[in-house]
Amino acid sequence: MQHLLLIAFLSASLFLPYPPCVRGADLNSDKQALLAFASSLPRARKINWTLTTQVCTSWVGVTCTPDGKRVRMLRLPAVGLFGPMPSNILGKLDALEVLSLRSNRLTVSLPPDVASIPSLHSLYLQRNNLSGIIPTSLSSNLAYLDLSYNSFVGEIPLKVQNMTELTGLSLQNNSLSGPIPDLHLPKLRYLNLSYNNLSGPIPASLQKFPASSFLGNAFVCGFPLEPCPGTTPSPSPNAPPSQESNLEKFWRKHHKIIIIAILAGGAAILLILIIILVICICKRKRDGEPRAASSSSKGKGVAGGRGEKSKPEYSSGVQEAERNKLVFFEGCSYNFDLEDLLRASAEVLGKGSYGTTYKAVLEDGTTVVVKRLKEVVAGKKEFEQQMEIIDRLGQHQGVVPLRAFYYSKDEKLLVYDYVTPGSLSAALHGNKSAGRAPLDWETRVKISLGAARAIAHLHTGAGGKFIHGNIKSNNIILSRELNACVSDFGLAQLMATPHFHPRLVGYRAPEVLEAKKPTQKSDVYSFGVLLLEMLTGKAPLRSPGRDDSIEHLPRWVQSVVREEWTSEVFDVDLQRHPNTEDEMVQLLQVAMACVAVHPDQRPRMEQVVRRIEEIRSSGSGTTTRTSPEDKPREEHIQIT
Repeated sequence: MQHLLLIAFLSASLFLPYPPCVRGADLNSDKQALLAFASSLPRARKINWTLTTQVCTSWVGVTCTPDGKRVRMLRLPAVGLFGPMPSNILGKLDALEVLSLRSNRLTVSLPPDVASIPSLHSLYLQRNNLSGIIPTSLSSNLAYLDLSYNSFVGEIPLKVQNMTELTGLSLQNNSLSGPIPDLHLPKLRYLNLSYNNLSGPIPASLQKFPASSFLGNAFVCGFPLEPCPGTTPSPSPNAPPSQESNLEKFWRKHHKIIIIAILAGGAAILLILIIILVICICKRKRDGEPRAASSSSKGKGVAGGRGEKSKPEYSSGVQEAERNKLVFFEGCSYNFDLEDLLRASAEVLGKGSYGTTYKAVLEDGTTVVVKRLKEVVAGKKEFEQQMEIIDRLGQHQGVVPLRAFYYSKDEKLLVYDYVTPGSLSAALHGNKSAGRAPLDWETRVKISLGAARAIAHLHTGAGGKFIHGNIKSNNIILSRELNACVSDFGLAQLMATPHFHPRLVGYRAPEVLEAKKPTQKSDVYSFGVLLLEMLTGKAPLRSPGRDDSIEHLPRWVQSVVREEWTSEVFDVDLQRHPNTEDEMVQLLQVAMACVAVHPDQRPRMEQVVRRIEEIRSSGSGTTTRTSPEDKPREEHIQIT
């Protein structure tokens, strides 16, 4: 008896499905499938998928399960993939939940194995060149399916009726034909079938969706669109015969009076409509221009004030025809496109001479800085050439690299990395009561030297004619290690004559305030003001009294030094550090040489770097040997 039971158990076990672990599916098999997918498709942008790097932590666009054993999400939007999607490759990722390959140039049909991945709940393939029919092997677990803006043909698969978890279905702008299936999907909240070749009445189950869900299908009818031809309300079967007879008698007796009344009423209504139409036309001609201006202003929604999170202001200025033209630079690992950027929540970080800067948080958690430029006078070709120069000069540890840009007639956007904790301005002038520790002397010298080296690097680039044009403490970004990174450089050449904000006048050299044209020497002046700001802890513009008089920081420092009160210049937080006053005086001499009134009397940035290096070396107890060729030839830096 025991033998019979054992044989029965073994026989039954042969027909049981193997668990997933038996099939051998693991992270390594997912890795091999992804590498096979990448090798089978050409692409415009490089992706960092290699055998030697970690899939879950290093591969762009790949997200793993919390335990790190399987690939859970694959997002590669707008990376320039082109060609037919390979079959029997992505289908091996049987733990995949989200697949986004939108805004590429994929062609031919959608492989059935991709559509039928059992764990898949979100499939985004919009804005490709896919064709053929939609596979009938769609996963019943799909919650969102977006195949819009492709070239799919044939009917909408009846399998969609079985996708009870579906919350969104986007099939617009294809060439689908046939009737609209009656979809009794309890969770469906978004539907768009517009601009296809569908026909027939709209099923009752879908009449809750707006007309925009069905527009562009010439042969689709029924609510919420026009009624289908030949459908008229049928008379009530319960109407009593006596009532019908009475109506006939009344009509026979008074039909002439009724017809005359209807004609008179119709004529009166028509006359009223004509009068209203004439009044509207005259009014539109009289004040049409102000209306147009008002409409235009409404078209540019404003993001809220500082700290408010909303749709980015720049999203309203980007036209549909211009979308998906965000230009990324080589080496950038971001995997989003312009559509993602426009949907991001935005927080205003600041408004400067060249535009407004936003912190943008994308749906996948990626955080970037977006600068919306204003008053750009450069044409597209000149703009793109300047962006390429900025990208080349950005390959330096002391500058914030430009990652991408967008150019259209109405909008110019720049995308940078988001660096925490913040700017030098916040570190110097932030709220001390919030627990902010003041910057010590060694850190300030380190920041000064890092910023000086970065600016000197910029000055030597592009044939030695490159200009930063907007040096200020807000544009010196500090990393977590308090290393200085210079941002917002190279934009002055693209702008119209700037109208400087009063807060920024303190950084501007006298000749720039007059001629409005920055130079490398005016960059040196701005950097000198920056040094004074770090030495004194004071803003570039001061209000010494209760009146409206404004005093520039360089003039105030000059007046104090002339009275031989040099120690009164320095920030009180610096005076707590012993044995640093000599170094502070030396850096003060460098700063005052930089803010000399005449540009020819100012040092070059390479000379400023050498002087700060000497100060730092003397402070650390080391000596630096300087060859005669390295010493400044033109001038001696001193307070005049």
